Amino acid sequence: MSHDKFEMKLLAGSAHPELAREIAGYTGVSLVDTTVTTFPDGESFVRINENIRGRDVFIIQPTCPPANHNLMELLIMVDAARRASAARITAVIPFFGYARQDRKDQPRVPITAKLVANLLVAAGVNRVLTMDLHAQQLQGFFDIPMDHLYAAPVLIKYLRTKKLDDLVVVSPDVGGVKMASAYAQAMKANLAIVVKRRISASETEAKYVIGEVQGKNVLIVDDITETAGTLLAAAKILRSAGAADIYAMVSHAVLTDIAAERLRDSEIKELITTDSVPRPLLAGCPLQVCSVAALMGEGIKRIHDDESVTSLFEINGQSA
Repeated sequence: MSHDKFEMKLLAGSAHPELAREIAGYTGVSLVDTTVTTFPDGESFVRINENIRGRDVFIIQPTCPPANHNLMELLIMVDAARRASAARITAVIPFFGYARQDRKDQPRVPITAKLVANLLVAAGVNRVLTMDLHAQQLQGFFDIPMDHLYAAPVLIKYLRTKKLDDLVVVSPDVGGVKMASAYAQAMKANLAIVVKRRISASETEAKYVIGEVQGKNVLIVDDITETAGTLLAAAKILRSAGAADIYAMVSHAVLTDIAAERLRDSEIKELITTDSVPRPLLAGCPLQVCSVAALMGEGIKRIHDDESVTSLFEINGQSA
């Protein structure tokens, strides 16, 4: 690290200490000694136990469930760092909660993703580092710099080790076609789409497949899964359309107990995901977790050194 730059300091909230430790290991910078606790009444308390005055501070905290608690804790940590005279504060949010509430699609509803952006800026965040936002236009919700990384290089690197022949990449709905198309291009695979209709927030009903999947290995790609409803509905219709082995790949697996139950008895051979949120302990679940610690760590190092993070998007490059 060049001596003319202000020193890097890494802080971790309580949302995902394991990932924070791995990121710190990659960067070679120890985590700052920080007290992060909750009072008996549920209020969060933060105390930074080291001098961070004039330092380049990175606060690692995905806003995964419990989303409200983790978001509030992040805001409090940012405030503590600002009042401790940090030179710059970057919020490192591997999983950005509330990202799906990004537009008014019903009367009298909030645009919570914009509210969260405003809260972060109001708290004192100078820039944000995140990964695989639900909708890329969320970057425009921030009036501060935002670096948006992609899990694709990490996930595809693992997928290539499986050496799957006759692979077709499938979007489980019309909205995910752009993402699926990018994966299909990277894997030199064909593309198919499952057209579905959503019954409720936790239930979806798949309808039919556009594209040829008969006798092919298929990979369903999505950005996030919680109940696995979308993935399982897609897998079911792909199986009935004659697909061979069915794999699923999601950037963020915010899995609930119902998802574990569903996945164990499903058509999906393996669910490939990242550790952007804490790994769920799902016994007997066909889950493969790929670490994004090096990806996030490299992003942090490059931001600190005022270097470009664009090469981290390369799927065939060494950075992947």
